Amino acid sequence: MARAIERIERDIAALKEAIRAIAVELQSAYANYLNTLGLAVRKQLILASYHLCTQGYPENFLHLSLNQRQQLQQAIRKLGQVAFEQLLTCIKSEKVGEDGRDEGDGQDGGVTSSSPVILGISTPEPLTLDTSNPIELAKWQHNLEEVTQEILKKLSHDANLLLQKAGVSPKKLPEPILAAAAAASEASAEVMPGPPNLLNLVIEIENEQQSEDSELTQIMAINLRLGEIEFADVTLSSERRQIRSILVQINKLGREYQKKHREKAIAEAEAAWRASWFE
Repeated sequence: MARAIERIERDIAALKEAIRAIAVELQSAYANYLNTLGLAVRKQLILASYHLCTQGYPENFLHLSLNQRQQLQQAIRKLGQVAFEQLLTCIKSEKVGEDGRDEGDGQDGGVTSSSPVILGISTPEPLTLDTSNPIELAKWQHNLEEVTQEILKKLSHDANLLLQKAGVSPKKLPEPILAAAAAASEASAEVMPGPPNLLNLVIEIENEQQSEDSELTQIMAINLRLGEIEFADVTLSSERRQIRSILVQINKLGREYQKKHREKAIAEAEAAWRASWFE
């Protein structure tokens, strides 16, 4: 029985080593992906703003002076740059030590109060957790994806606010309706018709002068969608496929890891039973 437990422990040690190696590969893949995504986001934000100003609200844009247009365009570029930097802070390529911890400050992974904050969003720390544990690795990956989505959501909101303050978008954008429409579009895997990364809605707005009357109003707003950004960028799509491939390997190793731990627990329980049993 002791030999069986030793064999299982050797199997677990080998699995841990394999998972640790693939964790480094996953981190590297995400570093490449987020860098490419940051560049793509800047481009798509400018394209979406262009479509909104020239096709959504051309009259309002034309009412702006040359200086106002240039200031708006500069502010949009700055927002895109800030988002790019934010995405880069989501992951860093520090070398992971043999104990599964980062060779820097040695703090635990996860979002902490010391995490960098840009656009009002806390980013996850670098991969400093026990990378030989597939459950912790899955949590880290899930957190990274959530923060990425939050960055796009916040960037869309800030861009719409910027266009509203500039006098291009309507002064009274219905926030709850925009949020619900954005959530619905993000949940859909389909590529929306029309220019990408834009919400195009027709809503009913009450007339302020005559409360009983209402009118249908078409509203266009920026809504950066990860699916549409990836669809428009061949490199980004390729890097996403690579991440999916690595995750498949991690899931396979994770199942084997749990199976071996179960085998070890059973073997140890059987040994403990025999050790304590007496006639």
